[in-house]
Amino acid sequence: MTLIGITRARGIATLALDSPGNRNALSADLVTELADALTACGKDPDVRAVVLTHSGNTFSAGADLRQPPDPAAFVGLLRGIVELPKPVVARVTGHVRAGGLGLLGACDIAAGGPGTSFAFTEVRIGVAPAVISMPLLPRLEPGAARRYCLTGERFGAAEAVRIGLLTASGDDVDETLAPILDGLRAAAPGALAETKTLVTARVLESFDRDTAALTALSARLFATAEAREGMTAFLERRDPAWAL
Repeated sequence: MTLIGITRARGIATLALDSPGNRNALSADLVTELADALTACGKDPDVRAVVLTHSGNTFSAGADLRQPPDPAAFVGLLRGIVELPKPVVARVTGHVRAGGLGLLGACDIAAGGPGTSFAFTEVRIGVAPAVISMPLLPRLEPGAARRYCLTGERFGAAEAVRIGLLTASGDDVDETLAPILDGLRAAAPGALAETKTLVTARVLESFDRDTAALTALSARLFATAEAREGMTAFLERRDPAWAL
């Protein structure tokens, strides 16, 4: 079963997360398929830019707790988006949670529609947004990053734009994206690749510096009693024992 839908039109390759049955959770298989599809787009001279979108009402619910990806594979996927020599544009029309926000943070541009919602839900299942902090913290307004990472509160598209998570939002996400994609189509491929290298340098510095420590932190937290309780409560659709 294919978990990534792929279409092409006028130099834009659209990759759609296509596992709506589990809300496009980041399973080992989905992470591998998406990484392979991105690599192919990076090597294709006919692809000027990549749009990353989704089927169903959820862009991604975060890590698949039943079939989680290898941490190194997930880090590799995030870094692969940042390093891809083509711009990657997120198109969001639904909900984004936890690790799904890491995908948004790794994209160069992100646009959302009116039905979008976002939440860093890691603290509510007993872990932390460790690995995804590498692409996200350089782009988020610091006060908002502290608030939403610590509380797990939901917020909408307008707030996502204000804090830097989304580049733009509108009632019709495709109308919002149209001038952005036309701008990418008008750009010289070599210049586009070099410019992406310039604007992603700060994020890659974070990957170079912090990957080992944050991957270890994530592994340690997922092995704790809190995480076991939090994940069990999530799967059983109940509040965890610590909830007041």
